[in-house]
Amino acid sequence: MKKILIILIIFAIDRFTKIYLIDLQAAGTDVDFYILPFLNFYLVWNTGIGFGLASFESNIFYHILTGVILMINIVLIFFLAKTKGIYAYLIAMIIGGSLGNLFDRLYYYAVPDFIDFHLGSFHWFVFNVSDIFITMGIIGLIFMEFFNKKEVSEDV
Repeated sequence: MKKILIILIIFAIDRFTKIYLIDLQAAGTDVDFYILPFLNFYLVWNTGIGFGLASFESNIFYHILTGVILMINIVLIFFLAKTKGIYAYLIAMIIGGSLGNLFDRLYYYAVPDFIDFHLGSFHWFVFNVSDIFITMGIIGLIFMEFFNKKEVSEDV
C-alpha cells in the first residue's frame, strides 16, 4: 500500500507543478523566471525521452517510443509486485515519475520540462519533477547493487 501511495504522491506533485506552469503560460505569463542565480523555470515541450534525448519530429517514432515507455512501465509494475524492502520504494519512485511523463506524452503529445540548472552560460538539460524521481530511483538502485551485494561463495 505504501508503494502505491508513493507512486500517487509523486504523480500528483508532478501534475501540480506542470499544470501550474502550463496555466501560467496560458494566462499570458512568460514562463522564464529566475528562482536562484543558477536555477530558473523555463517551459519547453519535450517529445523525446529523459532530458530531451531522442526527440523525433516523425509521429511514428514518437508513438513507437511511447509504446516502449508503456511496456517498460508494465515491466516495472511487475517488478514492483515481486520486490520488497528499499528496492520496492526505489522502483515505486521510478514508476511514479515515469507515469507522470507517460501521462503527458499521451495527453499533450509532449512532456513539459521546466527546471533549468545552469552555471553561467552552461545549461544542463531542462527537466521536470518526474525526471528527478526517475533519476533518484535509478541512482538508488545502482547504489544498492554496488553496496548491498551479498558475498558470493567460492566453493567452485
